[in-house]
Amino acid sequence: MSMRGALVVCSLLCMMGGAQAADFRSVGPAPVVMYDAPSRSAKRLYVASPLYPLEVIVNLEAWVKVRDHTGALSWVEKKQLSERRSVLVTSPTIDVLARPEEGAPSVLQIGQDVALELVEVSTAGWLRVRHDSGATGFVRANAVWGR
Repeated sequence: MSMRGALVVCSLLCMMGGAQAADFRSVGPAPVVMYDAPSRSAKRLYVASPLYPLEVIVNLEAWVKVRDHTGALSWVEKKQLSERRSVLVTSPTIDVLARPEEGAPSVLQIGQDVALELVEVSTAGWLRVRHDSGATGFVRANAVWGR
């Protein structure tokens, strides 16, 4: 392959990587029913709680096909989702820290499968989050799902 051809391939791969960035939403303020097809008459799979993060796979006019933290696919009405970002704790327990650094004081400890509002992506693998109690702090990005 020529140098020019290699540059074209490299450019296309970089563009594809950016285009394939994950698109996340969260469940709105009320619990929602997740379905196996884009219809209220479809089979009900489970109920997702408020703030539960979901990865958008297919976006239709009124329905969205999503992936949850287990990798399971389901459908939800688009109007039930929020642009508000959240993450789900995947470790058995994590400490929410006062600063984005190892050894910082713990603000609170959170158990697995708890949703936290994503406030901002911080430095070097840290996320600033808010618990529903109002407490804010920092967690390691690799301890949560939905970013």
